[in-house]
Amino acid sequence: YKVGVCSGWMQVRGNARRRNVDAGFSLSDHADWPGLLQAVKATEAQKVYVTHGFQAAFSRYLNEIGIEAGEVNTPLTLKGEEE
Repeated sequence: YKVGVCSGWMQVRGNARRRNVDAGFSLSDHADWPGLLQAVKATEAQKVYVTHGFQAAFSRYLNEIGIEAGEVNTPLTLKGEEE
């Protein structure tokens, strides 16, 4: 298998090497609610996995509007953020 990382930090030269991953993909993981919703709709993704930053609320909302979504807890998930 190969390991890849999606992060805005992948724009920094050499970051994939420093993180010891096979591939790096530049993708910002910071956006407000309207920005996230716009990005999700633009991708026409069949399923969305939501990480840190009130992921329960955003995942629930996506499901309510007909976009299948699920939560993925990461080390960045803070206590009290889950709801």
